[in-house]
Order: sequence, then C-alpha cells, then structure tokens
Amino acid sequence: MDRHVVIMAGGIGSRFWPMSTPEYPKQFIDVLGCGRTLIQMTADRLLPVCPYENMWVVTSRSYVDIVRTQLPEIPEANILAEPAARNTAPCIAYACWKIKTRHPHANIVVTPSDALVLDGDEYRRVISLALDFTASGSSIVTVGIKPSRPETGYGYIMAGQEAAPEILTVKAFKEKPDLETAKSYLADGHYLWNAGIFVWNVDTITSAIRTYAPGIAAVMDAMAPSFYTEGEEETVSRLFPTCEKISIDYAVMEKAEGIHTIPASFGWSDLGSWGSLRLNSSTDDSGNATLGTDIHMFECEGCVVRTSSLKKVVLQGLEDYIVAEKDGSLLVCKLSEEQRIKDFSK
Repeated sequence: MDRHVVIMAGGIGSRFWPMSTPEYPKQFIDVLGCGRTLIQMTADRLLPVCPYENMWVVTSRSYVDIVRTQLPEIPEANILAEPAARNTAPCIAYACWKIKTRHPHANIVVTPSDALVLDGDEYRRVISLALDFTASGSSIVTVGIKPSRPETGYGYIMAGQEAAPEILTVKAFKEKPDLETAKSYLADGHYLWNAGIFVWNVDTITSAIRTYAPGIAAVMDAMAPSFYTEGEEETVSRLFPTCEKISIDYAVMEKAEGIHTIPASFGWSDLGSWGSLRLNSSTDDSGNATLGTDIHMFECEGCVVRTSSLKKVVLQGLEDYIVAEKDGSLLVCKLSEEQRIKDFSK
C-alpha cells in the first residue's frame, strides 16, 4: 500500500507568545521539555505507519531551514514551501497534487504538526484503520476525539450511523461552541472534537477539491507541470498566492459527500494555548506546571510558568496565571484571558 503523510507546519502559534513567535513558532519548540519538538514528535509517532521518504511537510518558506534541521530524514524535495499563508485548503491541495504526480495510487494522512498524542499505539491503530477504509472507494475519514469536557476551543463533528466497524458517517461539522452549547454536545453523546486529522486516497481528495473548490484546483493544475523541475519555486511563488484563503473544512468537508469519522481516545490535545499546556504537563500539589531553571512558587495555584533565560524566578500569591519569558520578552496574564494573547503581543 502506497501510504503517505502530509504534516502541516505553517502556523505561527500566536496564542503561545512569547515562547512561540512568528520567527520560530511552537511546532518547532520542545514545548513539553521532553527533548523532542512537536513536529519531531508528530513524525516519530507516524514513522511505523509511513517511511520518512513518504512524509511531506508543508510550511512557510521562512521555516524550511528549521524543518530541514529538525527532520533531516525527510527528503528535501518533500518539504513544500508556501510563499504566502493561505490556510489549510491550498496547503493540502499543493501537497496532494504534488504527491499524485508521482504516486497516483497514494493513500494519504494529513495531520497538524503541533498536537499532543499520549497513546501512540492507539493513535497508529486508528490511523491504520482509516487508511484501510480509504484505500478503496471514495470515502474521506476524519478522526474525531471523544470529548472529556465541554470544550469551547475546538470545533465538533456530529457523528451518525455506523458504516463499518468503528467508522461512523458524519452528519455535520460544528463551529467552536459557547459553553452551554458545548455542554449540550457532551450530554448528547454523538459529538466529537475535530482534531484536524484527515485520511483519504489521492483521487478522492483531488476530485473533491475540483468539485467544491474549483478555483484552488485550477491554480494547482497550472502549477503541476512545474513540479519536480527547476521552475517549481518560481511557478509556485507566482501562482500559489492567488489561491483563496480558506480552510479545508469550509472548502470541502462541510460540502462533500461520503465523509466518515472514527471516534478515538488516544490522549489528544491540540496544545493550542497555555491552558492546554498546563493540562497536559506534570504539576505540583497546587496544580502549577513549571518549566525552566530554579523556579520557586509560594502560595501559587493553577499557574503555568515557562522561562528560558532567567537565572532564578520567585512567584508569590498567583492563582491561575501564565508567566512566560523568552528572549527578553515577559508575559504575565490571567489564564482566563489567554485568548487575548495574540492581541497583547502585537
């Protein structure tokens, strides 16, 4: 089976400032202090499913050198540089059109580069199940996460009837809800978190993009003759920015037929905020998560503290705060206000 993995790594991680910056965003950082960056952990967990030579990374042109350094096993030709940020639909289209040029029977996993997965074995079992399902036929599978709380920071998938063992039809995609709506989703039992992980064969996705996003398909068709040639960079630089800026969910998923989901539990978090980092880090008896040198907490509860260049940190009397320092920038912010960090850092 011709399996391929596309890792999307173009985001700037603005909610994780100052640890994550546009020059060096969170997917390239050892966020958990475990010795591997988030993009390295993503490639690590998928290696048993797909060899390095069939892994692809789509990223900003300014991050290509970082990807080469952190994932030297991935062929340079498989690192696709976006000349402009155009959201996930053009990103995915570029990778899938290029893969199809030389791998017309490819079966593809598309994943973000910056999520956390605690149970790698179960993750690989679910991904393999999805790949087996999409290898023949024209189904698209999105991995849904069984919700453990009424989360307002994720989009949701409304699951329908069982189409195959463990595989359900998708009735609808839902935007990030308010708290009351999230509580109703949790009580209903048919709603899953949308992890942004997609599985399909290359004919299925290129056909779906032609049908539901013909403008993007036209740009890809114009770019395709240059793939694997010296003219690719110039052609992509000229044409890719003309793509509509739109997510794959809006462009294809919410319109297409034959969408399925696998309800999964493998310790997933999108690590999209300081709060999610605290939830997925080891904490002291007062619920404080710390990473840095010589950090001392007194009468502090529920805080997340990450420092990189401070010799000593002493904090007293803080409850549910973010304290983050990197390269001369310091953030002190209530966890309840973390969605505003992208505005604070401007």
